[in-house]
Amino acid sequence: MTKLTNASILLISLIQAGCSVVGIRSEENPKYDLVLVRDNKEIRSYSSLILARTKVKGEFKEAQNKAFRILAGYIFGANEKKENISSSTPVTRIETSESEKIAMTAPVFQHHSDDGWTMSFMMPSKYSLTDLPKPKDNRIFFEEMAPKIFGVIRFSGRWKESTNEEMAKILKDWIKENEKYEMASEPIIAAYDPPWTIPFLRRNEILIELKAKK
Repeated sequence: MTKLTNASILLISLIQAGCSVVGIRSEENPKYDLVLVRDNKEIRSYSSLILARTKVKGEFKEAQNKAFRILAGYIFGANEKKENISSSTPVTRIETSESEKIAMTAPVFQHHSDDGWTMSFMMPSKYSLTDLPKPKDNRIFFEEMAPKIFGVIRFSGRWKESTNEEMAKILKDWIKENEKYEMASEPIIAAYDPPWTIPFLRRNEILIELKAKK
């Protein structure tokens, strides 16, 4: 398994993030349509997407760092590349010993449940579940998220647990006032920028899945 140090993660992320230190982003983002906008709060209709996920236990900061290293290792090459062999029909697929670097996307998602923290990286849209490189780390699993509706609140600043909880409460209160939708999940934390980005230029979000009221 590829072992990443803090320095190597920082170096690779800086290369991929380009000018994100000043809030300029080039990574692929999830596709969605805006349903409603009220100040810094939105209702969005998301298209389907594929998530690489890992689940860890621990306090927020500890779990965040551990989960990020696991998923970062995968996209930076701790995987087994798959290749198409098109000499016959049907097309067959084999695994090789080569690895593949996967483009970083944004945001990084994180949510808490009774059995720990789950962090998710969105996979680039060019991949399907069948052609994603196989992780060498068995703590990584994939899920395809069906199209969903989310309530979202946007904010800047550092990614702190206290701030996340405050923003989640504001979003919950706003959703409760909505006549059409109600909450269908616990809050999901989304960070679009690396930690060295100037705090007031960072894009952070809390998302809560919605369902139509009966």
